[in-house]
Amino acid sequence: MHTVRMNSIDRSTDTTAAEVRIPLHAIRGRGTATRMAHRFERDSRESFDDGWQLSDEEQAAIPRTEVIWETARSIIAHNDSPDIHFGSSLNPYRGCEHGCIYCYARPTHSYLNLSPGLDFETKIIAKRNTVDLLRSELGRRGYRPELIAIGSATDCYQPIERELRLTRGVIEVLREARHPFALVTKSSGVERDLDLIAPMAAEGLAAVYVTITTLDAELARKLEPRAAAPHRRLRVLRTLAEHGVRCGVSLAPQIPFINDDMEQVLEAAWEAGAREAFYHVIRLPWEVAPLFRQWLETHYPQRAQRVMARIQEMRGGKDYDSDFATRMKGSGAWADLLAQRFRKAATRLGFNGKKQQFRTDLFRPPGPTGQAALF
Repeated sequence: MHTVRMNSIDRSTDTTAAEVRIPLHAIRGRGTATRMAHRFERDSRESFDDGWQLSDEEQAAIPRTEVIWETARSIIAHNDSPDIHFGSSLNPYRGCEHGCIYCYARPTHSYLNLSPGLDFETKIIAKRNTVDLLRSELGRRGYRPELIAIGSATDCYQPIERELRLTRGVIEVLREARHPFALVTKSSGVERDLDLIAPMAAEGLAAVYVTITTLDAELARKLEPRAAAPHRRLRVLRTLAEHGVRCGVSLAPQIPFINDDMEQVLEAAWEAGAREAFYHVIRLPWEVAPLFRQWLETHYPQRAQRVMARIQEMRGGKDYDSDFATRMKGSGAWADLLAQRFRKAATRLGFNGKKQQFRTDLFRPPGPTGQAALF
């Protein structure tokens, strides 16, 4: 049986304890198969190999996506981090079905007493009052419009959006209010809402960025198991451009010795119609680091140590450094090389020649709905 080693952690001494194994086939279709303990739990429980092969029935029992409804207190979050280029964001969901193993948002599930591992990609928190809250917050006296980034901590077009349509409801309110927004996605689901997005883009109110981590479909399936295939994301860019939507490509994250086709991604994205581009290096905060190590041992055991050594080189010898000056791009020789490669390729192709401008002067508070509309 093809397995991967995992280490359980003795939290009282913070040292590596017993070694356990999980079957490789258990993670098919998911980024991880483990419900690793989050950092607020008092006890740590790990899966183990008891020597049995999974039957077809057992494989069919691999956890499905579960939607957990939440009534949120607010919906627009405000950011003051100097290395993030937007001041406001909105996330209709918490957790993400795409299961990207490197996702820096995984640790947010810990605050819900859920695992940043499998729970993050199978237990999706949906904010039932997203649309009503947005309408209310945009209508407050003294509200000043600025660009809202949709889906900064989750993909707003993850598969469950097809049914719940919370993101579409958000864009409908923003269209009514003529409020600017931008979103980043790995999903073809954004094409569904072109009837809303394209007219807003024509007025300087909307932009869409598509993340293409690699053009290697086999690698993408391992990194981002339930996201759209790379060729499908290129088609999304082409469709957006054909509809007049200003669009860009995100090459995040860059992972040493894993995805090494930055120039090819940029060329394909330019040909598809993207005119803006950016990248970040991999970030491994909190529980993401052990999850990513497990992923490396599963899929690339021969190079796992080399990958982590290079990541640590970009992080001052640590798995992660949250310093605002370096957390997005890293530091050191490898980080400098990535920056040079990106700059040369982007300049040669013509990316980022014209900065996207978003209009705020068209804003008008949205009208009330429900009982409030009667008064």
